Amino acid sequence: MSVDLATVKRVAKLARIAVSEDEANRMVGELNGILGFVEQLSEVNVDGVEAMTSVTPMAMKKRTDEVTDGNKAVDIVANAPVTDHNFFLVPKVVE
Repeated sequence: MSVDLATVKRVAKLARIAVSEDEANRMVGELNGILGFVEQLSEVNVDGVEAMTSVTPMAMKKRTDEVTDGNKAVDIVANAPVTDHNFFLVPKVVE
């Protein structure tokens, strides 16, 4: 895949970026270089290679799952104008 001048100008217009003619010509070469590198990466055989989340293997730090601030439903709905069994009651909006 290669990028031409028209494609660069179109992408710049879609991104609402002001690009001069000289900048657009320079970007054609730069973008084609980037795309060439990506094509080289697609040629690498990665069969049997596991996906990595980090360069060094490590276990995720996990905290214990504890309820530390619960059972406050009464306090939460205390300032509501109308409640029913710890639920907020609101007027019907859609018929």
